[in-house]
Amino acid sequence: MLVIVSDLHLGDGTCGKSISTSAFHLFADRLREMAINASIRTGDRYRPIKTIDILMLGDILEVLHSVRWLDTKPGQPGCVRPWTDFHTPGFAATLDRITGDCLENNREAIAILHSLAHGKGLTIPPATPGGRPDFDAPEQPVKVRLHYMTGNHDWYYHLPGPAFDKIRSKIIAAFGLSNPPKRFPYDITEPGAEKLKALLDEYGVFARHGDFYDSFNFPEKPEESQKDRSQKVEYSPEMRDAASLGDVFAVEILNRFSVAAREKFKDKLPKKLIESLSELVNVRPALATPLWISSQLRQNDVSAEDQEAFKDLWDSLCRDFLKQDPVRAADKKFKLDIVNWLKLGIGVIDKFSFQAIDDIVVWIRRKFWADDEIKFFTHALKEKAFQDGHAQFVVYGHTHHHEIVPLDSVPAQQEPTNQMYINSGTWHTYFDLAVNKPEQQKFISYQVLTYLCFFKDGERRGRRFETWSGAFSN
Repeated sequence: MLVIVSDLHLGDGTCGKSISTSAFHLFADRLREMAINASIRTGDRYRPIKTIDILMLGDILEVLHSVRWLDTKPGQPGCVRPWTDFHTPGFAATLDRITGDCLENNREAIAILHSLAHGKGLTIPPATPGGRPDFDAPEQPVKVRLHYMTGNHDWYYHLPGPAFDKIRSKIIAAFGLSNPPKRFPYDITEPGAEKLKALLDEYGVFARHGDFYDSFNFPEKPEESQKDRSQKVEYSPEMRDAASLGDVFAVEILNRFSVAAREKFKDKLPKKLIESLSELVNVRPALATPLWISSQLRQNDVSAEDQEAFKDLWDSLCRDFLKQDPVRAADKKFKLDIVNWLKLGIGVIDKFSFQAIDDIVVWIRRKFWADDEIKFFTHALKEKAFQDGHAQFVVYGHTHHHEIVPLDSVPAQQEPTNQMYINSGTWHTYFDLAVNKPEQQKFISYQVLTYLCFFKDGERRGRRFETWSGAFSN
Protein backbone atom coordinates (compact mmCIF):
# COMPACT_ATOMS: atom_id res chain seq x y z
CA MET A 1 0.00 0.00 0.00
CA LEU A 2 1.22 3.46 -0.90
CA VAL A 3 0.01 6.55 0.96
CA ILE A 4 0.68 10.11 -0.24
CA VAL A 5 0.36 13.27 1.85
CA SER A 6 1.65 16.77 1.20
CA ASP A 7 1.68 20.35 2.42
CA LEU A 8 1.80 19.67 6.17
CA HIS A 9 3.63 23.00 6.69
CA LEU A 10 5.06 22.11 10.10
CA GLY A 11 6.54 25.47 11.09
CA ASP A 12 8.55 26.95 13.92
CA GLY A 13 5.53 28.78 15.34
CA THR A 14 6.65 32.29 14.40
CA CYS A 15 4.30 32.60 11.41
CA GLY A 16 1.05 30.84 12.21
CA LYS A 17 0.23 27.57 13.92
CA SER A 18 0.81 24.10 12.51
CA ILE A 19 -2.01 21.59 12.37
CA SER A 20 -2.62 20.01 15.79
CA THR A 21 -1.07 16.76 17.00
CA SER A 22 -4.55 15.24 17.10
CA ALA A 23 -4.48 15.13 13.28
CA PHE A 24 -1.50 12.78 13.44
CA HIS A 25 -3.20 10.55 16.02
CA LEU A 26 -6.22 10.43 13.71
CA PHE A 27 -4.01 9.57 10.74
CA ALA A 28 -2.26 6.77 12.67
CA ASP A 29 -5.63 5.26 13.63
CA ARG A 30 -6.89 5.45 10.05
CA LEU A 31 -3.63 3.99 8.76
CA ARG A 32 -4.19 0.84 10.84
CA GLU A 33 -7.76 0.56 9.56
CA MET A 34 -6.55 1.01 5.98
CA ALA A 35 -3.83 -1.61 6.49
CA ILE A 36 -6.40 -4.17 7.64
CA ASN A 37 -8.68 -3.35 4.70
CA ALA A 38 -5.78 -3.47 2.25
CA SER A 39 -4.94 -6.98 3.55
CA ILE A 40 -8.27 -8.25 2.20
CA ARG A 41 -7.35 -9.34 -1.29
CA THR A 42 -9.31 -10.04 -4.43
CA GLY A 43 -11.57 -12.99 -3.62
CA ASP A 44 -12.11 -11.77 -0.04
CA ARG A 45 -9.12 -13.66 1.34
CA TYR A 46 -7.22 -11.93 4.16
CA ARG A 47 -3.44 -11.87 3.70
CA PRO A 48 -1.70 -9.27 5.91
CA ILE A 49 0.31 -6.66 4.05
CA LYS A 50 3.91 -6.44 5.16
CA THR A 51 4.86 -2.92 4.14
CA ILE A 52 3.30 0.53 3.82
CA ASP A 53 5.17 3.29 1.99
CA ILE A 54 4.25 6.87 2.90
CA LEU A 55 5.38 9.55 0.45
CA MET A 56 5.49 13.07 1.87
CA LEU A 57 5.18 15.11 -1.32
CA GLY A 58 6.71 18.47 -0.41
CA ASP A 59 6.12 21.41 1.93
CA ILE A 60 6.38 19.12 4.94
CA LEU A 61 8.55 21.35 7.11
CA GLU A 62 7.61 25.04 6.80
CA VAL A 63 11.00 26.67 6.31
CA LEU A 64 9.87 29.72 4.35
CA HIS A 65 7.37 31.21 6.80
CA SER A 66 9.73 31.95 9.69
CA VAL A 67 10.69 35.33 11.08
CA ARG A 68 14.17 33.88 11.70
CA TRP A 69 15.02 34.97 8.16
CA LEU A 70 14.62 38.54 9.45
CA ASP A 71 16.93 38.26 12.48
CA THR A 72 19.58 40.23 10.63
CA LYS A 73 19.27 43.22 8.33
CA PRO A 74 20.88 43.70 4.91
CA GLY A 75 24.45 44.84 5.36
CA GLN A 76 24.88 43.20 8.74
CA PRO A 77 27.34 40.31 9.14
CA GLY A 78 25.72 36.94 8.51
CA CYS A 79 22.59 38.38 6.88
CA VAL A 80 20.95 35.81 4.63
CA ARG A 81 17.58 35.46 2.95
CA PRO A 82 16.15 32.50 1.00
CA TRP A 83 17.38 34.15 -2.21
CA THR A 84 20.96 34.56 -0.92
CA ASP A 85 23.52 32.33 -2.65
CA PHE A 86 23.32 29.13 -0.60
CA HIS A 87 27.14 28.86 -0.63
CA THR A 88 27.26 32.05 1.48
CA PRO A 89 28.58 31.49 5.03
CA GLY A 90 25.61 31.63 7.36
CA PHE A 91 23.00 30.26 4.93
CA ALA A 92 23.27 26.68 6.15
CA ALA A 93 23.45 27.88 9.77
CA THR A 94 20.18 29.83 9.39
CA LEU A 95 18.50 26.88 7.72
CA ASP A 96 19.78 24.60 10.49
CA ARG A 97 18.31 26.85 13.17
CA ILE A 98 14.91 27.11 11.47
CA THR A 99 14.85 23.37 10.84
CA GLY A 100 15.66 22.65 14.49
CA ASP A 101 12.89 25.01 15.63
CA CYS A 102 10.40 23.34 13.25
CA LEU A 103 11.30 19.88 14.55
CA GLU A 104 11.03 20.98 18.18
CA ASN A 105 7.79 22.92 17.71
CA ASN A 106 6.16 19.83 16.18
CA ARG A 107 8.00 17.23 18.25
CA GLU A 108 4.91 15.32 19.43
CA ALA A 109 3.38 15.15 15.96
CA ILE A 110 6.62 14.06 14.30
CA ALA A 111 7.13 11.44 17.03
CA ILE A 112 3.93 9.72 15.88
CA LEU A 113 5.36 9.33 12.36
CA HIS A 114 8.69 8.22 13.83
CA SER A 115 6.90 5.56 15.86
CA LEU A 116 5.16 4.27 12.74
CA ALA A 117 8.46 4.10 10.87
CA HIS A 118 10.11 2.07 13.63
CA GLY A 119 7.51 -0.66 13.87
CA LYS A 120 6.03 0.53 17.15
CA GLY A 121 2.92 2.32 15.98
CA LEU A 122 1.21 -0.03 13.53
CA THR A 123 0.17 -3.63 14.06
CA ILE A 124 -2.61 -5.68 12.45
CA PRO A 125 -4.13 -9.13 13.11
CA PRO A 126 -2.50 -12.20 11.54
CA ALA A 127 -4.50 -14.45 9.25
CA THR A 128 -6.33 -17.60 10.26
CA PRO A 129 -5.71 -20.76 8.21
CA GLY A 130 -9.01 -19.99 6.49
CA GLY A 131 -7.86 -16.57 5.30
CA ARG A 132 -9.67 -14.37 7.83
CA PRO A 133 -8.32 -11.82 10.34
CA ASP A 134 -7.50 -13.50 13.66
CA PHE A 135 -8.48 -10.79 16.13
CA ASP A 136 -7.75 -13.08 19.11
CA ALA A 137 -4.10 -13.68 18.23
CA PRO A 138 -1.21 -11.30 18.99
CA GLU A 139 -0.98 -8.67 16.29
CA GLN A 140 1.97 -8.44 13.93
CA PRO A 141 3.81 -5.25 12.98
CA VAL A 142 3.63 -3.67 9.56
CA LYS A 143 6.81 -2.06 8.28
CA VAL A 144 6.29 1.61 7.44
CA ARG A 145 8.75 3.46 5.22
CA LEU A 146 8.62 7.27 5.05
CA HIS A 147 9.92 9.08 1.97
CA TYR A 148 10.48 12.86 1.76
CA MET A 149 10.25 14.88 -1.46
CA THR A 150 10.60 18.67 -1.47
CA GLY A 151 8.29 21.48 -2.56
CA ASN A 152 8.50 25.26 -2.76
CA HIS A 153 8.50 25.87 1.01
CA ASP A 154 11.15 23.26 1.84
CA TRP A 155 13.27 23.24 -1.35
CA TYR A 156 16.31 23.98 0.82
CA TYR A 157 16.57 20.25 1.61
CA HIS A 158 17.30 19.69 -2.06
CA LEU A 159 20.53 21.71 -1.85
CA PRO A 160 23.79 19.80 -2.32
CA GLY A 161 26.74 19.77 0.05
CA PRO A 162 27.97 18.38 3.40
CA ALA A 163 26.47 21.24 5.44
CA PHE A 164 23.01 20.44 4.09
CA ASP A 165 23.60 16.69 4.48
CA LYS A 166 23.99 17.30 8.23
CA ILE A 167 20.68 19.17 8.35
CA ARG A 168 18.95 16.39 6.40
CA SER A 169 20.38 13.83 8.80
CA LYS A 170 18.54 15.57 11.65
CA ILE A 171 15.29 15.40 9.71
CA ILE A 172 15.86 11.73 8.89
CA ALA A 173 16.45 10.95 12.57
CA ALA A 174 13.41 12.94 13.74
CA PHE A 175 10.92 11.43 11.28
CA GLY A 176 12.56 8.03 10.81
CA LEU A 177 12.85 8.60 7.07
CA SER A 178 14.04 6.06 4.54
CA ASN A 179 15.85 8.83 2.63
CA PRO A 180 19.67 8.87 2.56
CA PRO A 181 21.19 12.16 3.83
CA LYS A 182 21.99 13.32 0.30
CA ARG A 183 19.67 15.88 -1.28
CA PHE A 184 15.99 15.01 -0.85
CA PRO A 185 14.48 14.58 -4.33
CA TYR A 186 12.28 17.23 -5.87
CA ASP A 187 11.55 15.23 -9.02
CA ILE A 188 11.43 11.44 -9.33
CA THR A 189 13.33 11.59 -12.63
CA GLU A 190 16.46 13.13 -11.11
CA PRO A 191 19.60 11.19 -10.10
CA GLY A 192 19.26 9.67 -6.64
CA ALA A 193 15.50 9.14 -6.92
CA GLU A 194 15.66 5.87 -8.85
CA LYS A 195 14.37 3.69 -5.99
CA LEU A 196 11.50 6.06 -5.27
CA LYS A 197 10.55 6.17 -8.94
CA ALA A 198 10.59 2.37 -9.08
CA LEU A 199 8.30 2.26 -6.04
CA LEU A 200 5.80 4.66 -7.59
CA ASP A 201 5.94 2.74 -10.87
CA GLU A 202 4.67 -0.35 -9.03
CA TYR A 203 1.45 1.55 -8.32
CA GLY A 204 1.22 3.35 -11.67
CA VAL A 205 1.81 6.70 -9.96
CA PHE A 206 3.68 9.77 -11.18
CA ALA A 207 4.03 12.38 -8.43
CA ARG A 208 5.54 15.83 -8.08
CA HIS A 209 4.83 18.72 -5.73
CA GLY A 210 3.35 20.83 -8.50
CA ASP A 211 5.01 24.21 -7.99
CA PHE A 212 6.96 23.55 -11.20
CA TYR A 213 3.91 24.92 -13.00
CA ASP A 214 3.55 27.98 -10.77
CA SER A 215 5.75 30.78 -12.11
CA PHE A 216 5.38 32.82 -8.92
CA ASN A 217 6.63 29.97 -6.71
CA PHE A 218 9.20 28.30 -8.96
CA PRO A 219 12.47 30.01 -9.96
CA GLU A 220 12.73 30.95 -13.59
CA LYS A 221 16.00 30.44 -15.41
CA PRO A 222 17.16 33.04 -17.98
CA GLU A 223 17.03 30.52 -20.82
CA GLU A 224 13.41 29.76 -19.94
CA SER A 225 12.24 33.35 -19.85
CA GLN A 226 10.65 33.23 -23.28
CA LYS A 227 8.90 29.90 -22.71
CA ASP A 228 5.53 29.11 -21.27
CA ARG A 229 6.11 26.52 -18.55
CA SER A 230 2.76 24.96 -19.41
CA GLN A 231 4.33 24.02 -22.75
CA LYS A 232 6.58 21.54 -20.98
CA VAL A 233 9.99 22.91 -20.06
CA GLU A 234 12.28 19.99 -19.22
CA TYR A 235 13.28 19.83 -15.56
CA SER A 236 16.88 19.66 -14.40
CA PRO A 237 17.86 19.30 -10.71
CA GLU A 238 19.63 22.66 -10.37
CA MET A 239 16.39 24.48 -11.26
CA ARG A 240 14.99 23.90 -7.78
CA ASP A 241 18.12 25.10 -5.96
CA ALA A 242 17.11 28.76 -5.90
CA ALA A 243 14.41 31.00 -4.49
CA SER A 244 11.37 32.28 -6.37
CA LEU A 245 9.45 35.56 -6.33
CA GLY A 246 7.01 33.88 -3.97
CA ASP A 247 9.81 33.44 -1.45
CA VAL A 248 10.57 37.15 -1.54
CA PHE A 249 6.89 38.02 -1.12
CA ALA A 250 6.52 35.59 1.78
CA VAL A 251 9.52 36.89 3.71
CA GLU A 252 9.39 40.60 2.93
CA ILE A 253 5.62 41.11 3.23
CA LEU A 254 3.81 38.27 5.01
CA ASN A 255 6.57 37.41 7.49
CA ARG A 256 7.80 40.94 7.97
CA PHE A 257 4.38 42.54 8.50
CA SER A 258 3.83 40.92 11.89
CA VAL A 259 7.40 41.77 12.97
CA ALA A 260 7.15 45.39 11.82
CA ALA A 261 3.70 45.84 13.39
CA ARG A 262 4.97 44.46 16.69
CA GLU A 263 7.88 46.90 16.67
CA LYS A 264 5.73 49.90 15.74
CA PHE A 265 2.55 49.24 17.73
CA LYS A 266 3.58 46.98 20.63
CA ASP A 267 2.92 49.65 23.27
CA LYS A 268 -0.14 51.09 21.55
CA LEU A 269 -2.34 48.24 20.34
CA PRO A 270 -3.64 45.08 22.08
CA LYS A 271 -1.20 42.21 22.32
CA LYS A 272 -3.90 39.87 20.97
CA LEU A 273 -4.09 41.90 17.76
CA ILE A 274 -0.34 41.91 17.20
CA GLU A 275 -0.07 38.16 17.81
CA SER A 276 -2.96 37.44 15.43
CA LEU A 277 -0.98 38.92 12.52
CA SER A 278 1.26 35.86 12.48
CA GLU A 279 -1.74 33.91 11.13
CA LEU A 280 -1.79 35.91 7.88
CA VAL A 281 -0.29 32.92 6.06
CA ASN A 282 -3.32 30.76 7.00
CA VAL A 283 -6.06 33.04 5.67
CA ARG A 284 -8.18 31.53 2.90
CA PRO A 285 -8.94 32.52 0.26
CA ALA A 286 -5.74 34.54 -0.14
CA LEU A 287 -7.68 37.41 -1.73
CA ALA A 288 -9.44 37.82 1.62
CA THR A 289 -6.23 38.81 3.45
CA PRO A 290 -7.17 42.55 3.57
CA LEU A 291 -10.61 41.57 4.91
CA TRP A 292 -8.96 39.51 7.63
CA ILE A 293 -6.66 42.38 8.65
CA SER A 294 -9.67 44.70 8.78
CA SER A 295 -11.58 42.20 10.89
CA GLN A 296 -8.74 42.11 13.44
CA LEU A 297 -8.64 45.91 13.56
CA ARG A 298 -12.41 46.11 14.00
CA GLN A 299 -12.58 43.42 16.68
CA ASN A 300 -9.93 45.22 18.69
CA ASP A 301 -11.57 48.67 18.36
CA VAL A 302 -8.55 50.22 16.67
CA SER A 303 -8.99 53.92 16.00
CA ALA A 304 -9.23 55.35 12.50
CA GLU A 305 -5.87 57.03 12.99
CA ASP A 306 -4.14 53.77 13.93
CA GLN A 307 -5.89 51.94 11.10
CA GLU A 308 -4.41 54.46 8.70
CA ALA A 309 -0.98 53.90 10.28
CA PHE A 310 -1.46 50.16 9.83
CA LYS A 311 -2.25 50.70 6.17
CA ASP A 312 0.79 52.94 5.72
CA LEU A 313 2.98 50.18 7.16
CA TRP A 314 1.53 47.61 4.76
CA ASP A 315 2.03 49.96 1.80
CA SER A 316 5.61 50.65 2.83
CA LEU A 317 6.45 46.94 2.94
CA CYS A 318 4.87 46.43 -0.47
CA ARG A 319 6.94 49.23 -1.97
CA ASP A 320 10.11 47.84 -0.37
CA PHE A 321 9.27 44.43 -1.80
CA LEU A 322 9.35 45.85 -5.34
CA LYS A 323 12.86 47.18 -4.65
CA GLN A 324 14.28 43.76 -3.73
CA ASP A 325 17.01 42.58 -6.10
CA PRO A 326 15.23 39.34 -7.19
CA VAL A 327 12.08 41.31 -8.01
CA ARG A 328 13.96 43.92 -10.01
CA ALA A 329 15.87 41.18 -11.83
CA ALA A 330 12.62 39.45 -12.80
CA ASP A 331 11.16 42.67 -14.24
CA LYS A 332 11.93 42.35 -17.94
CA LYS A 333 11.98 45.39 -20.19
CA PHE A 334 9.37 45.68 -22.92
CA LYS A 335 7.50 42.62 -21.64
CA LEU A 336 4.33 42.30 -19.58
CA ASP A 337 5.40 39.88 -16.86
CA ILE A 338 4.40 38.90 -13.34
CA VAL A 339 6.32 41.82 -11.82
CA ASN A 340 4.23 44.25 -13.85
CA TRP A 341 1.08 42.71 -12.44
CA LEU A 342 2.53 42.94 -8.94
CA LYS A 343 3.37 46.59 -9.48
CA LEU A 344 -0.15 47.22 -10.74
CA GLY A 345 -1.75 45.44 -7.81
CA ILE A 346 0.43 47.13 -5.20
CA GLY A 347 -0.10 50.49 -6.89
CA VAL A 348 -3.88 50.10 -6.67
CA ILE A 349 -3.76 48.96 -3.03
CA ASP A 350 -1.51 51.88 -2.16
CA LYS A 351 -4.24 54.36 -3.14
CA PHE A 352 -7.08 52.91 -1.05
CA SER A 353 -7.84 52.35 2.62
CA PHE A 354 -8.33 48.86 4.01
CA GLN A 355 -12.08 49.51 4.06
CA ALA A 356 -12.15 50.48 0.38
CA ILE A 357 -10.10 47.40 -0.50
CA ASP A 358 -12.54 45.29 1.53
CA ASP A 359 -15.44 46.63 -0.53
CA ILE A 360 -13.60 45.77 -3.76
CA VAL A 361 -12.85 42.23 -2.56
CA VAL A 362 -16.47 41.63 -1.54
CA TRP A 363 -17.66 42.89 -4.93
CA ILE A 364 -15.22 40.62 -6.77
CA ARG A 365 -16.35 37.67 -4.68
CA ARG A 366 -20.01 38.24 -5.45
CA LYS A 367 -19.55 38.91 -9.15
CA PHE A 368 -16.77 36.62 -10.29
CA TRP A 369 -15.61 34.36 -7.49
CA ALA A 370 -16.98 30.98 -8.48
CA ASP A 371 -13.85 29.08 -7.50
CA ASP A 372 -10.63 30.75 -6.42
CA GLU A 373 -8.57 27.57 -6.25
CA ILE A 374 -5.79 26.94 -8.73
CA LYS A 375 -6.48 23.85 -10.81
CA PHE A 376 -3.45 22.07 -12.18
CA PHE A 377 -5.03 19.13 -13.98
CA THR A 378 -4.25 20.68 -17.39
CA HIS A 379 -0.55 20.28 -16.61
CA ALA A 380 -1.06 16.59 -15.88
CA LEU A 381 -2.14 16.14 -19.51
CA LYS A 382 1.35 17.28 -20.59
CA GLU A 383 3.30 14.93 -18.33
CA LYS A 384 5.28 12.37 -20.32
CA ALA A 385 4.22 9.65 -17.87
CA PHE A 386 0.59 10.38 -18.75
CA GLN A 387 1.08 10.74 -22.49
CA ASP A 388 2.96 7.46 -22.91
CA GLY A 389 0.49 5.63 -20.65
CA HIS A 390 3.15 4.81 -18.07
CA ALA A 391 1.22 6.45 -15.22
CA GLN A 392 -2.36 5.66 -14.31
CA PHE A 393 -2.35 8.37 -11.66
CA VAL A 394 -0.74 11.82 -11.82
CA VAL A 395 -0.47 13.30 -8.33
CA TYR A 396 0.37 16.90 -7.42
CA GLY A 397 0.28 18.80 -4.16
CA HIS A 398 0.98 22.54 -3.78
CA THR A 399 -2.47 24.05 -4.41
CA HIS A 400 -3.95 22.83 -1.08
CA HIS A 401 -7.07 22.02 -3.09
CA HIS A 402 -7.93 18.33 -3.06
CA GLU A 403 -9.53 17.27 -6.31
CA ILE A 404 -9.93 14.23 -8.54
CA VAL A 405 -10.12 14.78 -12.29
CA PRO A 406 -10.61 11.97 -14.87
CA LEU A 407 -8.03 12.46 -17.63
CA ASP A 408 -8.52 9.57 -20.02
CA SER A 409 -9.74 6.01 -20.37
CA VAL A 410 -7.65 3.73 -22.55
CA PRO A 411 -9.46 0.69 -24.01
CA ALA A 412 -8.03 -2.73 -23.15
CA GLN A 413 -9.02 -6.35 -23.70
CA GLN A 414 -10.15 -7.09 -20.13
CA GLU A 415 -10.99 -3.64 -18.79
CA PRO A 416 -10.06 -0.05 -19.69
CA THR A 417 -7.12 1.69 -18.03
CA ASN A 418 -8.42 4.82 -16.39
CA GLN A 419 -5.97 7.70 -16.00
CA MET A 420 -6.67 10.31 -13.33
CA TYR A 421 -5.24 13.48 -11.84
CA ILE A 422 -5.42 13.66 -8.05
CA ASN A 423 -4.34 16.53 -5.82
CA SER A 424 -3.18 15.59 -2.34
CA GLY A 425 -4.61 18.69 -0.65
CA THR A 426 -3.05 19.76 2.64
CA TRP A 427 -2.87 19.34 6.40
CA HIS A 428 -3.44 22.84 7.65
CA THR A 429 -5.22 25.27 9.94
CA TYR A 430 -7.34 27.74 8.00
CA PHE A 431 -9.10 31.01 8.77
CA ASP A 432 -11.84 30.89 6.16
CA LEU A 433 -14.08 33.82 5.20
CA ALA A 434 -17.77 33.19 5.92
CA VAL A 435 -19.90 33.50 2.76
CA ASN A 436 -22.85 35.12 4.57
CA LYS A 437 -22.38 38.89 4.53
CA PRO A 438 -18.62 38.81 3.85
CA GLU A 439 -18.51 42.58 4.33
CA GLN A 440 -18.90 41.84 8.05
CA GLN A 441 -15.46 40.20 7.94
CA LYS A 442 -16.33 37.01 9.81
CA PHE A 443 -13.77 34.20 9.68
CA ILE A 444 -14.10 30.61 10.89
CA SER A 445 -11.07 28.62 11.98
CA TYR A 446 -10.81 24.88 11.32
CA GLN A 447 -8.27 22.21 10.40
CA VAL A 448 -8.19 20.08 7.25
CA LEU A 449 -6.28 16.97 6.23
CA THR A 450 -6.18 14.80 3.12
CA TYR A 451 -4.41 11.56 2.28
CA LEU A 452 -4.33 9.39 -0.83
CA CYS A 453 -4.01 5.59 -0.90
CA PHE A 454 -2.90 3.37 -3.78
CA PHE A 455 -2.99 -0.41 -3.94
CA LYS A 456 -1.40 -3.28 -5.90
CA ASP A 457 -1.37 -7.09 -6.02
CA GLY A 458 -5.07 -7.42 -5.28
CA GLU A 459 -4.94 -5.33 -2.10
CA ARG A 460 -8.20 -3.75 -0.94
CA ARG A 461 -10.20 -6.39 -2.86
CA GLY A 462 -8.53 -5.27 -6.10
CA ARG A 463 -9.25 -1.57 -5.70
CA ARG A 464 -6.57 0.71 -7.21
CA PHE A 465 -6.97 3.86 -5.15
CA GLU A 466 -9.00 5.76 -2.60
CA THR A 467 -8.71 9.27 -1.18
CA TRP A 468 -9.83 10.70 2.13
CA SER A 469 -10.27 14.35 2.99
CA GLY A 470 -11.79 15.73 6.16
CA ALA A 471 -11.99 18.73 8.45
CA PHE A 472 -12.38 19.25 12.18
CA SER A 473 -12.70 22.19 14.52
CA ASN A 474 -9.79 23.59 16.50
